Amino acid sequence: MTMLVDLRGQPLRKEVMTRDVAAPTIGSIRSPYSGYPADGLNPVRLANILRAADQGDPLAYFELAEQIEERDPHYLGVIGTRKRSVAQIDVTVDAASEDARDVEIADGIREWIDRDELADETFDILDGVGKGDSFTEIIWDTSMGQWQPARLEWRDPRWFTYDRVDGRTPMLRGGEDGSSPDCPLPAFKFIRHTVKAKSGLPVRSGLARIAAWGWMFKAFTQRDWAIFTQTYGQPVRIGKFQSGASNEDKATLFRAVANIAGDCAAIVPEGMSIEFVEAKNVSAGGDLYERRADWLDRQISKAVLGQTGTTDGKQGGLGDGGNKVHDGVREDIETADCKALAATLNRDLVRPWVDLNYGPQRRYPRLRVGRPKQEDLTSLTDALVKLVPLGMEVQMSEVRDKFGLSDPDKTAKLLAAPAATQATPDQLRLPSPTLMAALQAAGAGNVAVFPANAVADRLSQDTAPDMADMLEQIEAMLEAANDPAEFRDMLLTAYGDLPIGRLAAKIGDGLVAAGAAGRFDVEDE
Repeated sequence: MTMLVDLRGQPLRKEVMTRDVAAPTIGSIRSPYSGYPADGLNPVRLANILRAADQGDPLAYFELAEQIEERDPHYLGVIGTRKRSVAQIDVTVDAASEDARDVEIADGIREWIDRDELADETFDILDGVGKGDSFTEIIWDTSMGQWQPARLEWRDPRWFTYDRVDGRTPMLRGGEDGSSPDCPLPAFKFIRHTVKAKSGLPVRSGLARIAAWGWMFKAFTQRDWAIFTQTYGQPVRIGKFQSGASNEDKATLFRAVANIAGDCAAIVPEGMSIEFVEAKNVSAGGDLYERRADWLDRQISKAVLGQTGTTDGKQGGLGDGGNKVHDGVREDIETADCKALAATLNRDLVRPWVDLNYGPQRRYPRLRVGRPKQEDLTSLTDALVKLVPLGMEVQMSEVRDKFGLSDPDKTAKLLAAPAATQATPDQLRLPSPTLMAALQAAGAGNVAVFPANAVADRLSQDTAPDMADMLEQIEAMLEAANDPAEFRDMLLTAYGDLPIGRLAAKIGDGLVAAGAAGRFDVEDE
């Protein structure tokens, strides 16, 4: 057991498995109190923060990413939507095989994931969507005689850094005691989830890097908008006094003009007046700031959700609520997040769990995160109606599962097809007008002298035009085809559209006539 190593080659150390190693401590560099790099942010400072993160010091970048979520309601909303869309999907477990031991291992994992806390834990793990990386510490429990995760603790990414050589290997800032040199993560202790918005270093793949620029420019816009509103939202007040007014009168008038904005009331000496001059371009100027802020929000929505329909839709547009064009998160993005989360949990949670309890295995159980595929049940029903009468054998239980129906109880009252009723002689199919005309033309008024050949000849003459129409179309396809294979494809494609209704009816008349002729021959003998 002591020779176990994780995927990074770090050996198992039992003494750290059941205690916190990345929690904040007094006097350590892992402080729960964050800095505020977003205060007074400008393009030069933002560029320096991002450059420092690229060079192995992501502390200020992680602090900035946290502040953007706190200060931008739009970014908080879309990033939360993306994380919750995955965190609330049911997780399933597939056993490595049908072997009893593999099923037992899978059942143990299923029992653990069937907890209410799992949604919150996966939401924290998905913090990597914004920051590029997230770190969750596993606190193991051995009180039941086996290794089992007691809880999953989200750890602030500020407490981690990266190896200066490759820029990818995570390091625990301050070591395990918080005051030592940075060290690699202990084996089997952390779930590290990396989300790739783009290829490259993990610290450069998070969406917060993109959102930082949009948030900064929107902050500039909001500041200018506030100044504009404060300046032009109220009319300019102009006080007028007579030429002989004293300084005291002038001071009184100025105080009245200055205070009228807040108090909405003032008194001035008789003979003085106040005029209000309204700016005529206030509405146009305000709309300009609003359009710029909305445009920046739409760019963030595209980056985070892959669409703008559910967050920035306009009345009557494709994203309007009346048109179900988009889901909360575009399907391909949600699917990628689900697969990435499942891969992380299988690598950093399931495999260590199995190794600690059963030793290394050739095959491991697998967690799966994803929505069940929606099937077209109408098409399935149509296919069954056509194929089952032809002899296709289909399991009832499988069809019930497709429709979400349970197996019926023995005492349950079952739905069934209506009982078939036998047609009475009066309900049998009567001869068509074509057949009646053929019988009359052949002189079949008396069954004793039924002329079957004459009736057949007359029906043949009546069906000749319909056969000619079909043969004419087939000849045209034969002339247009370059080879027999192409003619076959053309014939198979177009045959369903050929006008065969009339011909089919006349063939039916022929069958009726043949039956009548057969009966005549038998009775005649």
